[in-house]
Amino acid sequence: MRAMVLHQQRQPLRLEDVPIPEPDDHQVQIRVTACGICRTDLHVVDADLTEPALPLIPGHQIVGIVSKTGRNVRGFEVGQRIGVPWLGGSCGHCDYCQSDRENLCDNARYTGYQINGGFAEYTVADASYCFPIPDGFSDQQAAPLLCAGLIGYRAYRRISDAWHIGLYGFGSAAHILIQVARHAGQAVYAFTRPGDTEAKSFALSLGATWVGDASMTPPHLLDGAIIFAPAGELVPDALHTVRKGGRVVCAGIHMSDIPSFPYDLLWGERELCSIANLTRRDGEAFLPLAARIPVETTVHTYPLERANEALDDLRAGRFNGSAVLTL
Repeated sequence: MRAMVLHQQRQPLRLEDVPIPEPDDHQVQIRVTACGICRTDLHVVDADLTEPALPLIPGHQIVGIVSKTGRNVRGFEVGQRIGVPWLGGSCGHCDYCQSDRENLCDNARYTGYQINGGFAEYTVADASYCFPIPDGFSDQQAAPLLCAGLIGYRAYRRISDAWHIGLYGFGSAAHILIQVARHAGQAVYAFTRPGDTEAKSFALSLGATWVGDASMTPPHLLDGAIIFAPAGELVPDALHTVRKGGRVVCAGIHMSDIPSFPYDLLWGERELCSIANLTRRDGEAFLPLAARIPVETTVHTYPLERANEALDDLRAGRFNGSAVLTL
Protein backbone atom coordinates (compact mmCIF):
# COMPACT_ATOMS: atom_id res chain seq x y z
CA MET A 1 0.00 0.00 0.00
CA ARG A 2 0.97 3.64 -0.31
CA ALA A 3 1.70 5.53 2.89
CA MET A 4 3.18 8.85 3.97
CA VAL A 5 5.91 7.97 6.46
CA LEU A 6 7.72 10.13 9.03
CA HIS A 7 11.32 8.95 9.50
CA GLN A 8 12.69 11.95 11.36
CA GLN A 9 10.95 14.81 13.12
CA ARG A 10 11.25 18.24 11.50
CA GLN A 11 11.60 16.50 8.14
CA PRO A 12 8.97 16.03 5.40
CA LEU A 13 6.96 12.83 5.20
CA ARG A 14 7.97 10.36 2.47
CA LEU A 15 5.56 8.63 0.10
CA GLU A 16 6.45 4.93 0.26
CA ASP A 17 5.15 1.47 -0.60
CA VAL A 18 4.82 -0.52 2.63
CA PRO A 19 3.12 -3.81 3.56
CA ILE A 20 -0.60 -3.74 4.31
CA PRO A 21 -0.93 -4.30 8.09
CA GLU A 22 -2.79 -7.39 9.29
CA PRO A 23 -5.15 -7.17 12.29
CA ASP A 24 -4.50 -9.09 15.50
CA ASP A 25 -7.28 -10.78 17.45
CA HIS A 26 -8.67 -7.49 18.84
CA GLN A 27 -8.15 -5.27 15.82
CA VAL A 28 -9.95 -4.33 12.66
CA GLN A 29 -8.21 -3.71 9.36
CA ILE A 30 -9.57 -0.59 7.66
CA ARG A 31 -9.40 0.56 4.07
CA VAL A 32 -8.90 4.27 4.63
CA THR A 33 -11.11 6.63 2.64
CA ALA A 34 -10.32 9.90 4.44
CA CYS A 35 -8.03 11.12 7.20
CA GLY A 36 -8.23 14.54 8.80
CA ILE A 37 -5.08 16.54 9.44
CA CYS A 38 -4.87 17.92 12.95
CA ARG A 39 -2.62 20.42 14.65
CA THR A 40 -1.44 17.50 16.77
CA ASP A 41 -0.02 15.99 13.56
CA LEU A 42 2.02 19.18 13.26
CA HIS A 43 3.18 18.81 16.85
CA VAL A 44 4.39 15.29 16.02
CA VAL A 45 6.16 16.32 12.81
CA ASP A 46 7.60 19.51 14.32
CA ALA A 47 8.91 17.69 17.45
CA ASP A 48 6.69 19.51 19.95
CA LEU A 49 5.62 15.99 20.97
CA THR A 50 8.85 14.11 21.46
CA GLU A 51 8.05 10.39 21.71
CA PRO A 52 6.81 9.19 18.30
CA ALA A 53 7.39 5.55 17.35
CA LEU A 54 9.55 6.15 14.28
CA PRO A 55 9.27 5.32 11.45
CA LEU A 56 5.65 6.40 11.79
CA ILE A 57 2.57 6.79 9.63
CA PRO A 58 0.78 9.84 11.13
CA GLY A 59 -2.93 10.62 11.11
CA HIS A 60 -5.56 10.10 13.80
CA GLN A 61 -8.86 11.30 12.33
CA ILE A 62 -9.48 8.21 10.23
CA VAL A 63 -12.59 7.22 8.33
CA GLY A 64 -12.73 4.02 6.33
CA ILE A 65 -14.35 0.68 5.63
CA VAL A 66 -13.67 -2.43 7.69
CA SER A 67 -11.87 -4.89 5.42
CA LYS A 68 -10.94 -7.60 7.98
CA THR A 69 -11.73 -8.30 11.63
CA GLY A 70 -9.74 -10.13 14.30
CA ARG A 71 -11.32 -13.24 15.74
CA ASN A 72 -12.22 -11.56 19.06
CA VAL A 73 -13.78 -8.45 17.54
CA ARG A 74 -17.44 -7.85 18.35
CA GLY A 75 -19.64 -5.02 17.17
CA PHE A 76 -18.00 -4.35 13.80
CA GLU A 77 -18.19 -6.30 10.57
CA VAL A 78 -16.57 -6.25 7.16
CA GLY A 79 -18.02 -3.50 4.98
CA GLN A 80 -19.01 -1.23 7.88
CA ARG A 81 -17.92 2.42 7.91
CA ILE A 82 -15.85 3.17 10.96
CA GLY A 83 -13.87 5.98 12.59
CA VAL A 84 -10.55 5.89 14.47
CA PRO A 85 -9.64 8.67 16.97
CA TRP A 86 -6.45 9.89 18.69
CA LEU A 87 -6.73 7.55 21.70
CA GLY A 88 -5.79 4.15 20.34
CA GLY A 89 -5.46 2.03 23.46
CA SER A 90 -4.97 1.96 27.23
CA CYS A 91 -4.05 -0.63 29.85
CA GLY A 92 -7.63 -1.35 30.93
CA HIS A 93 -6.57 -2.14 34.51
CA CYS A 94 -5.51 1.07 36.27
CA ASP A 95 -7.75 3.28 38.40
CA TYR A 96 -8.26 5.64 35.46
CA CYS A 97 -9.33 2.91 33.05
CA GLN A 98 -11.60 1.32 35.64
CA SER A 99 -13.40 4.65 36.18
CA ASP A 100 -14.00 5.51 32.49
CA ARG A 101 -11.03 7.91 32.46
CA GLU A 102 -8.85 5.93 30.11
CA ASN A 103 -7.76 9.27 28.63
CA LEU A 104 -5.52 9.65 31.71
CA CYS A 105 -4.01 6.15 31.63
CA ASP A 106 -0.23 6.27 32.07
CA ASN A 107 0.12 3.49 29.49
CA ALA A 108 -2.24 4.93 26.88
CA ARG A 109 -1.16 4.74 23.24
CA TYR A 110 -2.12 7.18 20.53
CA THR A 111 -3.00 6.79 16.88
CA GLY A 112 -0.51 8.44 14.56
CA TYR A 113 2.00 8.77 17.41
CA GLN A 114 2.81 5.37 18.95
CA ILE A 115 0.47 3.52 16.58
CA ASN A 116 0.58 3.87 12.78
CA GLY A 117 -2.27 6.04 11.62
CA GLY A 118 -4.33 6.98 8.60
CA PHE A 119 -1.95 8.71 6.17
CA ALA A 120 -2.09 5.43 4.25
CA GLU A 121 -4.39 3.27 2.18
CA TYR A 122 -4.92 0.78 5.03
CA THR A 123 -4.52 0.79 8.78
CA VAL A 124 -5.36 -1.40 11.77
CA ALA A 125 -6.93 -0.26 15.03
CA ASP A 126 -8.12 -1.72 18.32
CA ALA A 127 -11.84 -2.24 17.78
CA SER A 128 -12.60 -1.16 21.36
CA TYR A 129 -11.43 2.38 20.54
CA CYS A 130 -13.26 2.80 17.22
CA PHE A 131 -16.67 4.31 16.53
CA PRO A 132 -19.35 3.77 13.91
CA ILE A 133 -19.80 6.84 11.71
CA PRO A 134 -23.38 8.18 11.68
CA ASP A 135 -25.22 8.40 8.39
CA GLY A 136 -25.51 11.88 6.92
CA PHE A 137 -21.80 12.68 6.88
CA SER A 138 -19.55 12.14 3.90
CA ASP A 139 -16.24 10.47 4.74
CA GLN A 140 -14.41 13.78 4.31
CA GLN A 141 -16.83 15.71 6.52
CA ALA A 142 -16.81 13.02 9.21
CA ALA A 143 -13.02 12.90 9.58
CA PRO A 144 -12.58 16.16 11.58
CA LEU A 145 -15.21 15.02 14.07
CA LEU A 146 -12.84 12.32 15.34
CA CYS A 147 -10.35 14.68 17.02
CA ALA A 148 -11.25 18.33 16.52
CA GLY A 149 -14.82 17.35 17.33
CA LEU A 150 -14.24 14.80 20.09
CA ILE A 151 -11.54 16.60 22.05
CA GLY A 152 -13.31 19.90 21.45
CA TYR A 153 -16.51 18.40 22.81
CA ARG A 154 -14.71 17.14 25.91
CA ALA A 155 -13.50 20.71 26.51
CA TYR A 156 -16.96 22.12 25.80
CA ARG A 157 -18.53 19.86 28.42
CA ARG A 158 -16.53 21.73 31.08
CA ILE A 159 -18.37 24.95 30.23
CA SER A 160 -21.58 23.59 28.71
CA ASP A 161 -23.72 25.45 31.28
CA ALA A 162 -22.21 28.84 30.33
CA TRP A 163 -24.24 31.38 28.38
CA HIS A 164 -21.38 33.52 27.08
CA ILE A 165 -18.51 31.40 25.73
CA GLY A 166 -15.14 32.47 24.35
CA LEU A 167 -13.22 30.39 21.81
CA TYR A 168 -9.53 31.29 21.46
CA GLY A 169 -8.12 30.08 18.15
CA PHE A 170 -10.80 29.67 15.51
CA GLY A 171 -9.58 26.56 13.73
CA SER A 172 -10.95 23.11 13.10
CA ALA A 173 -12.22 22.42 16.65
CA ALA A 174 -13.74 25.87 17.15
CA HIS A 175 -15.65 25.80 13.87
CA ILE A 176 -17.29 22.56 15.04
CA LEU A 177 -17.91 23.63 18.63
CA ILE A 178 -19.53 26.93 17.70
CA GLN A 179 -22.24 24.91 15.97
CA VAL A 180 -22.79 22.83 19.10
CA ALA A 181 -22.96 25.95 21.29
CA ARG A 182 -25.29 27.83 18.96
CA HIS A 183 -27.55 24.77 18.82
CA ALA A 184 -27.77 25.03 22.63
CA GLY A 185 -28.63 28.75 22.43
CA GLN A 186 -25.29 29.99 23.77
CA ALA A 187 -23.54 33.17 22.64
CA VAL A 188 -20.04 32.59 21.24
CA TYR A 189 -17.23 35.15 21.20
CA ALA A 190 -14.46 34.19 18.76
CA PHE A 191 -10.84 35.25 19.20
CA THR A 192 -8.73 34.99 16.05
CA ARG A 193 -5.23 35.94 14.97
CA PRO A 194 -4.73 39.72 14.63
CA GLY A 195 -5.43 40.80 11.07
CA ASP A 196 -6.99 37.49 10.01
CA THR A 197 -10.04 38.94 8.31
CA GLU A 198 -10.98 35.64 6.67
CA ALA A 199 -11.16 33.86 10.04
CA LYS A 200 -13.25 36.71 11.44
CA SER A 201 -15.70 36.47 8.54
CA PHE A 202 -15.78 32.69 8.89
CA ALA A 203 -16.65 32.90 12.59
CA LEU A 204 -19.39 35.47 11.96
CA SER A 205 -20.85 33.28 9.20
CA LEU A 206 -21.18 30.45 11.74
CA GLY A 207 -23.07 32.63 14.20
CA ALA A 208 -20.44 34.25 16.42
CA THR A 209 -21.89 37.09 18.49
CA TRP A 210 -18.60 39.00 18.39
CA VAL A 211 -15.17 38.49 16.81
CA GLY A 212 -11.86 40.04 17.80
CA ASP A 213 -8.28 39.17 18.64
CA ALA A 214 -6.87 38.21 22.03
CA SER A 215 -5.81 41.77 22.84
CA MET A 216 -9.41 42.96 22.64
CA THR A 217 -12.08 42.90 25.34
CA PRO A 218 -15.44 41.44 24.29
CA PRO A 219 -18.59 43.48 24.94
CA HIS A 220 -19.74 41.02 27.61
CA LEU A 221 -17.78 39.21 30.32
CA LEU A 222 -17.54 35.50 29.56
CA ASP A 223 -18.91 32.68 31.68
CA GLY A 224 -16.29 30.34 30.26
CA ALA A 225 -13.61 30.10 27.58
CA ILE A 226 -11.76 27.38 25.69
CA ILE A 227 -8.24 27.91 24.41
CA PHE A 228 -7.61 25.82 21.30
CA ALA A 229 -4.54 27.72 20.09
CA PRO A 230 -1.27 26.22 21.44
CA ALA A 231 -0.19 29.57 22.85
CA GLY A 232 0.34 29.82 26.61
CA GLU A 233 0.28 33.61 26.50
CA LEU A 234 -3.47 33.41 25.83
CA VAL A 235 -4.17 32.08 29.34
CA PRO A 236 -3.90 35.47 31.12
CA ASP A 237 -5.89 37.09 28.29
CA ALA A 238 -8.67 34.54 28.70
CA LEU A 239 -8.74 34.88 32.49
CA HIS A 240 -9.05 38.64 32.05
CA THR A 241 -12.26 38.20 30.00
CA VAL A 242 -13.90 35.63 32.29
CA ARG A 243 -16.17 36.82 35.09
CA LYS A 244 -15.94 35.66 38.69
CA GLY A 245 -16.85 32.00 38.97
CA GLY A 246 -15.96 31.40 35.31
CA ARG A 247 -13.71 28.72 33.90
CA VAL A 248 -10.90 28.72 31.32
CA VAL A 249 -10.21 25.36 29.66
CA CYS A 250 -6.91 24.60 27.91
CA ALA A 251 -7.81 22.13 25.17
CA GLY A 252 -4.54 21.58 23.36
CA ILE A 253 -2.41 18.46 23.65
CA HIS A 254 0.58 20.79 23.45
CA MET A 255 0.85 24.41 24.60
CA SER A 256 3.76 26.82 24.93
CA ASP A 257 4.73 27.98 28.42
CA ILE A 258 2.17 30.05 30.31
CA PRO A 259 3.62 33.39 31.47
CA SER A 260 3.23 34.53 35.05
CA PHE A 261 0.16 36.60 35.83
CA PRO A 262 -1.20 38.43 38.88
CA TYR A 263 -3.34 36.47 41.29
CA ASP A 264 -6.14 39.00 40.76
CA LEU A 265 -6.85 37.33 37.40
CA LEU A 266 -7.54 34.03 39.12
CA TRP A 267 -9.17 35.36 42.27
CA GLY A 268 -12.94 35.36 42.52
CA GLU A 269 -13.26 31.58 42.14
CA ARG A 270 -12.18 31.64 38.53
CA GLU A 271 -10.89 28.23 37.43
CA LEU A 272 -8.10 27.22 35.05
CA CYS A 273 -8.04 23.60 33.91
CA SER A 274 -6.97 21.34 31.06
CA ILE A 275 -8.56 18.44 29.26
CA ALA A 276 -6.52 15.50 28.03
CA ASN A 277 -7.32 13.38 24.99
CA LEU A 278 -10.78 11.79 24.91
CA THR A 279 -12.69 8.85 26.26
CA ARG A 280 -14.84 6.33 24.48
CA ARG A 281 -17.87 7.83 26.22
CA ASP A 282 -17.06 11.17 24.57
CA GLY A 283 -17.35 9.51 21.17
CA GLU A 284 -20.55 7.71 22.08
CA ALA A 285 -22.10 11.02 23.17
CA PHE A 286 -20.73 13.44 20.61
CA LEU A 287 -21.04 11.65 17.26
CA PRO A 288 -24.82 11.10 17.54
CA LEU A 289 -25.20 14.72 18.75
CA ALA A 290 -23.22 15.99 15.75
CA ALA A 291 -25.58 14.07 13.48
CA ARG A 292 -28.69 15.47 15.18
CA ILE A 293 -27.64 19.12 15.01
CA PRO A 294 -26.32 18.47 12.26
CA VAL A 295 -22.75 19.78 12.40
CA GLU A 296 -21.43 20.82 8.99
CA THR A 297 -17.65 20.68 8.77
CA THR A 298 -15.84 22.91 6.29
CA VAL A 299 -13.12 20.78 4.71
CA HIS A 300 -10.22 21.36 2.34
CA THR A 301 -9.18 18.13 0.67
CA TYR A 302 -5.77 16.95 -0.50
CA PRO A 303 -4.72 13.66 -2.09
CA LEU A 304 -2.50 11.41 0.03
CA GLU A 305 0.71 12.35 -1.76
CA ARG A 306 0.18 16.04 -0.93
CA ALA A 307 0.17 15.51 2.84
CA ASN A 308 3.25 17.70 3.30
CA GLU A 309 1.53 20.54 1.46
CA ALA A 310 -1.53 20.16 3.68
CA LEU A 311 0.65 20.28 6.81
CA ASP A 312 2.39 23.41 5.51
CA ASP A 313 -0.95 25.07 4.78
CA LEU A 314 -2.19 24.25 8.28
CA ARG A 315 1.02 25.55 9.84
CA ALA A 316 0.70 28.82 7.93
CA GLY A 317 -3.06 29.20 8.55
CA ARG A 318 -3.91 29.26 4.84
CA PHE A 319 -7.46 27.91 5.22
CA ASN A 320 -10.44 27.96 7.55
CA GLY A 321 -12.02 24.77 8.85
CA SER A 322 -10.29 21.42 8.48
CA ALA A 323 -7.80 19.77 6.13
CA VAL A 324 -8.56 16.19 5.04
CA LEU A 325 -6.56 13.69 3.02
CA THR A 326 -8.67 11.70 0.58
CA LEU A 327 -7.88 8.22 -0.67
